[in-house]
Amino acid sequence: MLAHLSIRDIVLIDRLDLSFRDGLSVLTGETGAGKSILLDGFALALGGRGDGGLVRHGEAQGQVSAVFDLPLDHAARRLAQAQELDTDGDLILRRVQYADGRTRAFVNDQPVSVQILRMIGAAIVEIHGQHDDRALTDPAQHRMILDGFGGSEALAEAVAGASETLKRARQALQAQRIRVEAARKEADFLTHAVAELGKLAPQPGEEEALASTRQGMMQAEKVARDLIDGYEAVGGQASPVPALSAVLRRLERRAGQAPALIDPSLAALNTAIVALEEAGETMEAAMRAAEYDPRELERCEERLFALRAAARKYDVPVDGLVVLAESMAADLAALDESETSLGRLEAELKEAEAAFVKQATALSAARKQAATRLDGAVKLELPPLKLERARFITKVESDETARGPEGFDRVEFWVETNPGTRPGPMMKVASGGELSRFMLALKVVLAERGSAPTLVFDEIDTGVGGAVADAIGERLARLALKVQVISVTHAPQVAAKAAQHFLIAKSALDGHETSRTVTRVTALVDQTRREEIARMLAGASITEEARAAAGRLLEAAGLRG
Repeated sequence: MLAHLSIRDIVLIDRLDLSFRDGLSVLTGETGAGKSILLDGFALALGGRGDGGLVRHGEAQGQVSAVFDLPLDHAARRLAQAQELDTDGDLILRRVQYADGRTRAFVNDQPVSVQILRMIGAAIVEIHGQHDDRALTDPAQHRMILDGFGGSEALAEAVAGASETLKRARQALQAQRIRVEAARKEADFLTHAVAELGKLAPQPGEEEALASTRQGMMQAEKVARDLIDGYEAVGGQASPVPALSAVLRRLERRAGQAPALIDPSLAALNTAIVALEEAGETMEAAMRAAEYDPRELERCEERLFALRAAARKYDVPVDGLVVLAESMAADLAALDESETSLGRLEAELKEAEAAFVKQATALSAARKQAATRLDGAVKLELPPLKLERARFITKVESDETARGPEGFDRVEFWVETNPGTRPGPMMKVASGGELSRFMLALKVVLAERGSAPTLVFDEIDTGVGGAVADAIGERLARLALKVQVISVTHAPQVAAKAAQHFLIAKSALDGHETSRTVTRVTALVDQTRREEIARMLAGASITEEARAAAGRLLEAAGLRG
């Protein structure tokens, strides 16, 4: 429940602190006194739309704080905890409005976004008026209201879960169909490519090895001739070794005659002959090493060119042909597997559809039963509100082709305001006063079905007579036995039934230089309360008869005037 409301520098309100209790609280005052300003300020603290025009003239900022006393397991606390906010003690929603239009939001003095503030505020407070009750304008809310009344929340969650499962199954099947279709289109290409690459059988590092071998063969061809010429010069027919050997033998025969002259020459000739023979052997070995098979060079080049042509064709490096061949073979093998998976996913989709239809059908049946009970309960509340000739209709239309998280039902509140008239959506058929009374009847019926802990009604008794106003007051008081109710009212019959009565009035505040108007709120008790109710009955001139009538209203409500 709302325990305390504090407003600073909002329009005509300079400083306001109000404490609220359980039960029914009313706010009364003359037109233009500032009741709407107070509600606008309260809505700002709940995450309502900000506006720099709300800041009191001459001030840089305004501020509204709302303190709520809530059970530890209340949904608003869980929402705050989900945002990692401290929720010990009271829950305090605060909004700072700057004159330049900026706003800041806080929950328990921890900064939050306006969206978070609005989400938490909506779980605590509902504000209803003749023309701004969103729950009555949105059929999606009608469906939630009906599910709450019928106790079908768990079934509705099961349907939402089945819908999500169905959605995922449908998406998975569609994605697989796209993959299979793409694979089918590429099947011929893949088959040819896998066969071609399989025949080619590229090996890792093969290009580098072939290029190196080819380069060696081509270099050997170039040096082979020089090696042959060199060999001919030192070991072939042109070799000087035979001539040198002949000279060596002649000198050896003369060695005894002049050893000092001949021995050095013999040693030099021996060294030269040995060196030439070693050079010949070396070049002969080199010639054998340089020998190659021209056919082998041709085969090497053909293989290398085939690999490079395939690489160009498939737009990958030569070394990437191995990975490409493996990938294409896997894609081709996956085509058959994809066909099998397609069948499995189709079966899963059928299973998900059957599960959804089963859950949604059960929910639809529960909604139709709840609709009958809701219509009957609202019907009992209408006669005292002077709507005895009207009919409230919870219209449930089912379309199994329109499947979604909410099932396949469209729920909308319809009314027939007079016998013989055509029923229609409540927001279109009911007048402003009728709409307020229909809404009040609904709230009374739904009070025990998860209503927000604080309900605010903004002048829902406008334009109704005394008997209807009395019936509205009686129902607000009955509703206040279950939840906290705050009502802005012009009806004395409603005000008399409140447990707490506040008077909103404008007054002049004298300053040092100028006089300005401010809004003040006063808690009324006993005589001051009877005087206000008498004013509401009589107008500007309060008579003794009006005071007496006010006393009777208070006594009838169980209060002393």
